[in-house]
Amino acid sequence: MADTAQAVADKQAITEQLYRYCRSVDRLDVPLGHSVFHEDATADYGPSSYKGSGRGAIDYICKAHLNLKAHSHQVTNVLIELDGESAASEAYVMAALRGEREGKPFQLQVWARYCDTWSRRDGHWAIDHRNAVIDFDTMSEVTPVHEHDWTRRDREDPSYAILKGL
Repeated sequence: MADTAQAVADKQAITEQLYRYCRSVDRLDVPLGHSVFHEDATADYGPSSYKGSGRGAIDYICKAHLNLKAHSHQVTNVLIELDGESAASEAYVMAALRGEREGKPFQLQVWARYCDTWSRRDGHWAIDHRNAVIDFDTMSEVTPVHEHDWTRRDREDPSYAILKGL
């Protein structure tokens, strides 16, 4: 029973790290994003995107997102296999990114999978290597329905007032 409880706790810890990743890139919270990757982690986001250190991926993505108006990442279908202090996971991700080009709003949508290897070091689960597999994407001109001025892409976002532990 203790092994089962530990496995559930480990899977939950890894799943929450995946959620923290999404939060970090949506709120442009670089320190939070860095905490998802071990210091020596690597990341490969495909042949037309970033390949390098895991924490460098956070820096790269957050910098690129500064050119956008808004973005929202969701993770689902999380599968995790544990092997002691190591783990592997596949998680589906959907990202919607809103920007402006030549005065016209556009939306980029990406459907992908994060295929990650993990390790627990000093009690902390973090990514050792990420392979981001882009399944498909689309970009289209959009007509916004409302302005959403109350959402923020920094620590002034309302979520930080209630989730103080992050």
